[in-house]
Amino acid sequence: MTLSLASIHIYPIKSIGGFAAEEARLTDRGLEHDRRWMLVDAGGRFITQREVSAMACLHGAPNATGFTVTDTRNHDRIELPWTLDAGDAHRAMVWSDAVEVIHAPEAMSSWFAQRLDIRCSLVYMPDSAQRPVDAHYATGSTSLSDGFPYLIISEASLDDLNNRLSEPVPMDRFRPNLVIAGGVAHQEDTWRSIRIGSARFELVKPCGRCVITTTDQRSGERGAEPLRTLAGYRTAHGKVLFGMNAVGHGRLVRVGDLVAP
Repeated sequence: MTLSLASIHIYPIKSIGGFAAEEARLTDRGLEHDRRWMLVDAGGRFITQREVSAMACLHGAPNATGFTVTDTRNHDRIELPWTLDAGDAHRAMVWSDAVEVIHAPEAMSSWFAQRLDIRCSLVYMPDSAQRPVDAHYATGSTSLSDGFPYLIISEASLDDLNNRLSEPVPMDRFRPNLVIAGGVAHQEDTWRSIRIGSARFELVKPCGRCVITTTDQRSGERGAEPLRTLAGYRTAHGKVLFGMNAVGHGRLVRVGDLVAP
């Protein structure tokens, strides 16, 4: 049975659409450029598609100097840098974690506020900010992800789900970083560590799924699926599980890399 890396996905801003890459560098807190930006409310708390489904209509993609965010509804766009070196420093909250962030210029925040019809600010997590993962599961750091630097899912797991649905859903509903080709459904549940090319990953915690999986990642419209079907066969300890959170070590991953559990 041959396993390989089918795709790599990077999300520059937490909870907005990301882009596929042929290769990506690993950093001390996840894939390079993954979830270093996010939107926060007036109290500095993170904002996601859970509360604002229209965030699914905003998609980031690389350009010559950074990345462009495009609104799928009207093709409005804004260009942003990969990093932000100066600005007002504040503390922002991601769940119960307080994270050091830099506020983007007001014009950038206003662009997002107008398109989402909410009060919000765009913030960036600088290299100086440290956010450890939950020590109950692993040692390491993460960016502005929900809790861990990598999310790994097998294509076979999605195939198994779609065989149970009247209308199949795409992988983007689950916002993985690394998608594995080959093997059997939910094989990732049983992996404790894997190699992808020369990089090593420890799979440390199943990923509990939420309403974002029911959100169309182009239109922002919500439905009951696939969460309703998943709940029928993937519920444990009161949570619907799909995919595995992971920490990683290495320099680079490429699409087509062999995967060795």
